[in-house]
Amino acid sequence: MSDAASATTEPLTKADFQSDQDSRWCPGCGDYAILSTVQKVMPDLGVPREEIVFISGIGCSSRFPYYMNTYGFHTIHGRAPTFATGLKLARPELTVFLVTGDGDSLSIGGNHLLHILRRNVDVKILLFNNRIYGLTKGQYSPTSEQGKVTKSSPAGSTDYPINPVLFALGAEATFVARTVDRNVPHMEMVLKRAAKHRGSALVEIYQNCNVFNDGAFKYLTERATKIDTELVVKNGEPLVFGPIDDRKGFVIRGTKTEIVKLGSVPDEDLWVYDETDPVGAGILARFDHPNFPVPIGVFLDIDRPNFSESMVVQEEQSIAKKGPGDIKELFLRGQTWDV
Repeated sequence: MSDAASATTEPLTKADFQSDQDSRWCPGCGDYAILSTVQKVMPDLGVPREEIVFISGIGCSSRFPYYMNTYGFHTIHGRAPTFATGLKLARPELTVFLVTGDGDSLSIGGNHLLHILRRNVDVKILLFNNRIYGLTKGQYSPTSEQGKVTKSSPAGSTDYPINPVLFALGAEATFVARTVDRNVPHMEMVLKRAAKHRGSALVEIYQNCNVFNDGAFKYLTERATKIDTELVVKNGEPLVFGPIDDRKGFVIRGTKTEIVKLGSVPDEDLWVYDETDPVGAGILARFDHPNFPVPIGVFLDIDRPNFSESMVVQEEQSIAKKGPGDIKELFLRGQTWDV
């Protein structure tokens, strides 16, 4: 494209990222809010549509590529990370998003999610967590709470749930965050941060399934309760929550984290959050309702060489040392025979 043509190109808008396909989720599903927010954020990234790819596995959330006016793949159950890794290696210049659900990514796809995170592949992973299997009509999922009564656990689930943020931190992801489907401004901020990160970025999105698990995150979305249950994480600031007249914070004594009322301890004793500290991120990730407020925001953002860049460098070094190579010669080298 010429410089003159580039100068006259109209900036992209949210509408440019809306496909001609009708969104087919249950009325009231949290996926609609996430889709709308992602479409709104895309123009701000400054990336042409033809350089953006959305990849998904199987599940309600995995319909996402149909609704984005970009390139996309709707792949197979749990294997979206392998497709995303292959694409990023073949076309490292592309911006790749992976859309998945708690069932898709943390059951059959758990092994694949682990490796895309530990390798630090430059892919942005949006993990919709509604703590239920929605597409297959309401079985308990890997993130469902213990005692969850569903069609597949009529007496209550005995499984201990997976914490996606802890999973990502344990897999050595370099960017880990959490947001909520009904908190659109916060979701926009987190998505933009994830998109700018160079390396594996996992964003857990609490998403309401109003048919099979309605109100799973009500304590975080209702005005009457969220003031006491939501902890908005901000880098370089003390972790505080609660109403104006009863603000609380945290102090760390030894290996224990305690909730304290502001003013009851010196300000310098309050936990000031550092999003580059993996140990602090691990402590924060264990905060859970009802014993602690639930953190939303960026838990970890660190820099480490990413997989696709490292592979490109390795390939260039090999070519410089040994030449471009010959695939036929490679196949015929060593112990071969004619049949």
